[in-house]
Amino acid sequence: MLLEKTTRMNFLFDFYQALLTDKQRSYMELYYLDDNSLGEIAESYGVSRQAVYDNIRRTEAMLEEYEEKLCLLEKFQQRTQMLSQLTAGITEKTMTVEEQLALIEQLKEWD
Repeated sequence: MLLEKTTRMNFLFDFYQALLTDKQRSYMELYYLDDNSLGEIAESYGVSRQAVYDNIRRTEAMLEEYEEKLCLLEKFQQRTQMLSQLTAGITEKTMTVEEQLALIEQLKEWD
């Protein structure tokens, strides 16, 4: 479960980091990407561990709100799944040309 949350937060961060403040971006990078502890981040910024924890939790909630409204991660996952289906259908010759073209058209509609 923790790995799933970390992976999800990393994806959300990739999609929405431009919408965060510099401090939010920095805390999230240090915590999720660099795997620093709350204490390490607090020490390097001269703030309390609780302040870092609160900032990260608020930022996580913001990222989830952005995803709820914009659905960039969901669309990415759908496209990735569809591309996998298309690739498998072509390489394994289990899809007709019509089915392949239908998937391609659906991909075009999402962009």
